[in-house]
Amino acid sequence: MKVVTFGEIMMRLSPPGFQRLSQAHSFDIVYGGGEANVAVSLANYGVAVDYVTRLPKNEIGEACKRFLREQGVGVDKIVSGGERLGIYFLEMGASSRGSLVVYDRAGSSISTIEPGMVDWKSVFADAGWFHWTGITPAISRGAAEVCLEAVKAAKEMGLTVSCDLNYRSKLWKWGRKAGEVMSELVPYCDVAIGNEEDAAQVFGIHAADTDVTSGQVDAAKYRAVCEQLAQRFPSLQTIAITLRGSLSASHNTWSGILWHAGKIWVAPQFDITNIVDRVGAGDAFMGGLIYGLLKYGDDKQSSLNFAVAASCLKHTIFGDCNAVTVAEVEKLMGGDTSGRVSR
Repeated sequence: MKVVTFGEIMMRLSPPGFQRLSQAHSFDIVYGGGEANVAVSLANYGVAVDYVTRLPKNEIGEACKRFLREQGVGVDKIVSGGERLGIYFLEMGASSRGSLVVYDRAGSSISTIEPGMVDWKSVFADAGWFHWTGITPAISRGAAEVCLEAVKAAKEMGLTVSCDLNYRSKLWKWGRKAGEVMSELVPYCDVAIGNEEDAAQVFGIHAADTDVTSGQVDAAKYRAVCEQLAQRFPSLQTIAITLRGSLSASHNTWSGILWHAGKIWVAPQFDITNIVDRVGAGDAFMGGLIYGLLKYGDDKQSSLNFAVAASCLKHTIFGDCNAVTVAEVEKLMGGDTSGRVSR
């Protein structure tokens, strides 16, 4: 089954090592964005995937497409136009100092996208799954309207539609609130994921008596969040929540839960120390979950375990994208956390 993802890809600039932005004299360059990261994960797992976005017709836009091609992601559905590729600066946190993101994406090519610029029926002609995130409609009114175009076309053509709620407070500035816009989009979805706080920040659905800064996250308390989401959006058949306990910027616990048709599954919890790069972990989870649901079918526990193991490994990979194989994820699923050299 071919998967299509849609969103904004940006150039990420990070000071080497754990330098602060104020210390930097050079930057490491990678490309990334929520839906592009999911596409790369799926390509690594051998799933056919196309990525849809709008890129400037210049050398930077071409470099971005070249990066995606190298990862095995289809770029033929990308549309050209606009003036620039969005940029974000990432200062990597360590120990008690958290990471910092500064966006420079105003006026990016996708922020000026308008309905009718993407031929969604053509894009979805050979696809079976469509994925988007809450980041895309946060970018601009036009991006939100195109996202609505996409989910309507996908649903009409019988695709499975998934979304990551992915709330970004720094982006929702164009006039409408996240909850209002997302309430128009999520009814077209079959699958949704979020982190511990997304449902609360977008829809006001809270997990009772939880504190994500405590370092411990009680999975049982998020069952009610899944059930309330399903009640509000009856189209949702499957809901997953990633569970991160932040002991420090360098030491997290990581797990997740999966709700499907009233039943709940909980993944093993990983203790992740000496984090290399946590950016994109949620996208790695989503990519792993789509793959798991396609591969394992009714075995929801294995689908969830694959997603959590894949995203656990992402914490060891520099950059936005999760450069791991199915075999590596399955090895961790099987309980091998030794990190021994493979010879």
